[in-house]
Amino acid sequence: METLLSSLSQHGYSILFMIVFLEAIGFPVPAAVALLIAGGAMATGALQPLLTVGIALGATLLGDILMFLMGRYTGWWLLGVLCRVSLNPETCILRTADSFYRRGRVMLLFAKFVPGLNTMAPPLAGSMNMRFLQFLRLDLGGSALYVGSYMAVGFAFSGALEAITRGYHTFGRIVGWVSIAAIVAYLGYQLWTWRKARVWRSVPFALPAEVAAAGDAVIYDVRSHGYYDGKAMRISGSRRLDPNAFHQVDQPIATGKPIYLYCTCIREATSARVAHMLREKGVECSVIKGGLRAWKKAGLPLEPVPAEEMEALPVFES
Repeated sequence: METLLSSLSQHGYSILFMIVFLEAIGFPVPAAVALLIAGGAMATGALQPLLTVGIALGATLLGDILMFLMGRYTGWWLLGVLCRVSLNPETCILRTADSFYRRGRVMLLFAKFVPGLNTMAPPLAGSMNMRFLQFLRLDLGGSALYVGSYMAVGFAFSGALEAITRGYHTFGRIVGWVSIAAIVAYLGYQLWTWRKARVWRSVPFALPAEVAAAGDAVIYDVRSHGYYDGKAMRISGSRRLDPNAFHQVDQPIATGKPIYLYCTCIREATSARVAHMLREKGVECSVIKGGLRAWKKAGLPLEPVPAEEMEALPVFES
C-alpha cells in the first residue's frame, strides 16, 4: 500500500490530468475510474484534495473548450470524425444534434454521464452557435458535477484501494479476463453487424470510372444527413434521394436509364440499404463502390450543393 501511495504522490496529478483531458477530447479512456481512484487517494492523504479537484476540473474544461472551438470553426467535419466509429456517421450526427437541441442547454449539465454525448456535446454547442460564456457556465457546472460525484464516491470508499492492493495479482487476472471478454463481445458485435448487412451486399457495385463512362446514367446522392456543411460538394449532375424519408414520401425515381447510388458511409452502408429496398420494388440500380470519396479520388467532376437543398444544423438563438 505504501508503494502505491508513493507512486500516486509522485505521478498521480499528471496521470489524472492526462486521462481526464484525453476523455474530454474523444479518446476512449476510463476517466471515471481515474476520478474514483483519485478520490480514494485524497482520503488516504496521497493526493491534496484542492489541487486534485482543480487539476481534474481544469483538464475537463480545457478539453471541452478546445472541442467547443473546433466545433464552432469546423462544424460538420469534426462531428463526422467523432461519429466515424458508427456504421452510419451521418445518422449519428443527425440523432445527436436533434436530441441535444430538443433537450435544451441544460443537457450540458448531465452530458458527461452519457456515453457518446459526453464528447459530442461541446462541439455540438459550438456548431449550433451557443454563446461561449453560456457554454462555459453550463460546462463548468456539468464538469463540477461529474468530477465531484466520482471523487466523492472514491473518497467514501477509499478502503477499496487497500483491498485492491492486497489482492493485486487476483485483480490483475480479473482485469485480464474482463479485457478478453470485452474483445470477444466487440468481435461478436462486428460479426452481428456483418451478418445484418450481408443481405445489402448482394446489390451490384460499380467503380466510379464505370459510372462516369455510362454517359446517360442517373446518379442519386443518398447521404442520410442531408447537407450541413456550407461547402458541401456532390457528384456533378447527381440528384437528391433522402433515405430517411424513403418509406414516408413517394420520391420519384428515374426509369429507363442506369441508376447509381452513393453516400459517405463506411462500407457504403446507406447506399447498399437503399439499393436493396429499390431492387425489392423492381428498380434496377447499383452502388458506386467507395462512394463520394472514391469519386473524388478518381478526379471525376463535382459540383457545389445548390443553396436551396442545404439543410443546416439547428442553431441556438443568441
